[in-house]
Amino acid sequence: MRVSTAILILCAAPAMAQAPLSAIDWLNQSQTTAPQALGSPLNQPQIARPALPMPGLPLNEPPTASSITIPDVEVQPLGAPNPEAVGLLPMQVTGLPLGLWKASDVPTLLELIAAVDPAVPSLSALLHTLLLAEADAPLTAQQGTPLLAARLDRLMAQGVVEPAEALIERAGATTPELFKRWFDITLLTGHENAPCEALAEQPSLSQDLGTRVFCTARTGDWIVAATVLDTGQALGTLSDRDADLLARFLDPELAEARTSLNPPARPSPLEFRLFQAIGEPLATAPLPRAFATVDLSGDSGWKAQLDAAERLARVGAISENRLLGIYTQRKRAASGGIWDRVEALQEFDTAMTTDDPSAIGAALIKVWPQMRSAGLLVPFANLYGARLLSFDLTGRAQDMARKAALLSPDYESAALQIKTTTPEFEFLAAIARGRASQATPDQAQDQAIAAAFGNAAPPDALQTQLDEGRLGEVILRAIALFSSGADGNTADLTDALATLRAVGLEDTARRAALELVILTGEGARR
Repeated sequence: MRVSTAILILCAAPAMAQAPLSAIDWLNQSQTTAPQALGSPLNQPQIARPALPMPGLPLNEPPTASSITIPDVEVQPLGAPNPEAVGLLPMQVTGLPLGLWKASDVPTLLELIAAVDPAVPSLSALLHTLLLAEADAPLTAQQGTPLLAARLDRLMAQGVVEPAEALIERAGATTPELFKRWFDITLLTGHENAPCEALAEQPSLSQDLGTRVFCTARTGDWIVAATVLDTGQALGTLSDRDADLLARFLDPELAEARTSLNPPARPSPLEFRLFQAIGEPLATAPLPRAFATVDLSGDSGWKAQLDAAERLARVGAISENRLLGIYTQRKRAASGGIWDRVEALQEFDTAMTTDDPSAIGAALIKVWPQMRSAGLLVPFANLYGARLLSFDLTGRAQDMARKAALLSPDYESAALQIKTTTPEFEFLAAIARGRASQATPDQAQDQAIAAAFGNAAPPDALQTQLDEGRLGEVILRAIALFSSGADGNTADLTDALATLRAVGLEDTARRAALELVILTGEGARR
C-alpha cells in the first residue's frame, strides 16, 4: 500500500553521514558485534526526599479520602537498557544519531512504520537500517514497548526474519506482547525451543492455550499437553479447528486416521508449523513474505528454496551473495520458468571467470531479461555491475553492462568510465555524480529527479520537523513521498530526494533515483 501525500507532513535533525553498509550486508558480515553504549548515564539520579510530618495537625484528623488507587507500575532493573532503544546496528555503522526517534510522537511513528512502502531496493535497505538501528526511545514513550513491537512487525512483513529474531533476543521478550512475537519468529526459524523453555519458567508470558499445548509437548510432557488441550475444549477457549489440529499434532495415529484438514487462508506461524508436523505442509508462496524464510533451508526442495530466495532478495531481506549461493548449488532439474533463469545465471557466472568479452556479452544478453522479469536486476548488479565495465562489450551487451554498473554500489566511478553522449546515459551520469542534468529531460519523472539534484530544498513541513529533531520520522516520510512520486506525483519525488540529500543520505538519494529511472525504463519495477 502506498501512503497518500496527505499524510506526509513531516520532521528533522542535524545532517548525518551516509551509512557505509546496508543493514542486511552488515549483519551478514558481523553477527556477533557487541551492543554499543546508548549514551552516558546522568551524573546522579534525582530522588525525592522523605516527607516530613506536617506541624500542628491533630492526630484524630478524619480521613480525606475513602479509598486509594494503586497505579500500574512498570518495573525495570536499575541500569537495564530500555527495550525500545535496543538495536543490532550501532550508530558507527548506520551513521544515524541515537536521537533518531526521540522527539517524535509514538503513535505517529507506529503509523508510518506500518504504512511506508519503499518503491526501490535502496529505500528498502534504508527502511531495514532504520528498524535495526540503536536509537533512544521517544521522549513521549510511556509504558510498554510499542515502538519495538512495530519494528519487529515491519521486519517480519519485509521478510527480514533472522535479524528480527536477533533483535528481540537482544531486547528480551519479557512481556506477553513481545513473547508472542518471539514465539512466532522462532516458529519460522526453527528455534522455538528457547521461547518454550522461557514459557515453562514464566507461564505468565502467554495465556494462549495453543501455544501452551505446543510448548508443553515440545518439552516432552505429552500427558500435560493433552490435559491442557482437553481443558481448552471443555471451556470453549479453543476453536474446533484449532482443537482438531492440536489433537492431530499430539496423536500421529489420529492424524493418519482422519481426512486432511482444509488449510486456513492466513495461517498463523503456529498453525503453519502444526500442519507441517502432521505431514500436511503448506506452500509458502501465497503466504506473507516472512514464511518464505522456512524454505531457505532447502528441506522443501531446491525449487521451493529458489522461489523463497528470489522473493526475499527482491526486497533486500537476504543478501545477493546468499541468492547466488542458492542459484549455483546444482544443475537445473527441468526447463522453463525459474529453471531457465538458473541456467542463464550459472552460464553467466561461468563466463565471468573466462575474461572473454564475447562469451560474457552473449551470456549477459541471455541473463539480463531473466533477472529483469524476476525483479532482480539490482541484486544482479550488486554482484557483477562494477566488473562488467572492465570488458570490451558492444551493442546491447554494452548498454546492459552500463546499466548494471550504474545500479551497483560503484555507480559514481562507473559514471566516470562510461563514455557516451546519448541523452539517457548523460542523464544517468549526472544523477550518479549528484548533479542536475544540463539538458532538460523529456519525461516528467526525470524532470522531477533533475530538480532534486539542483537547488531543491525539503518542503517546509519536513524542514520544520527536522528543526524539531524528528529525524527518523522525516526519513520515513521521505520514503513514503518517494513512493508517491514514483507513482506519478512528481512533485513528491523532488521533495523526497531533496529531503534525503538534506539529511546527509546522499548515497541513498542517488541510488534511489538511478534505480527508479533504470528499472522504470526496463519495465522491472515491482
